[in-house]
Amino acid sequence: MAVASVAVTTLVVVTVWVTDLSFGRAILLAPVLVVGLAAAAGLVVFWSRVGWQSLRQARHPRLLIAATAAFVLLLVGLTLLGVQLPRE
Repeated sequence: MAVASVAVTTLVVVTVWVTDLSFGRAILLAPVLVVGLAAAAGLVVFWSRVGWQSLRQARHPRLLIAATAAFVLLLVGLTLLGVQLPRE
């Protein structure tokens, strides 16, 4: 029980530090923050397992890893250069 309390308190403090929420409002939103964090963690675990399974079943896993790394590097490079996509 104490570990959960420390985890929720840490989540609230980090949320106040990262956003412009007041401490009182973040405390009131603690259940929403916990559920949101759990949902985000669940999505990360799910898509990591899907990606790992796809990588294991791929005919050329090194090519898949190289293409993914090239795509991520392209996105990072364009972001660092300040390229913005047109908005509709």
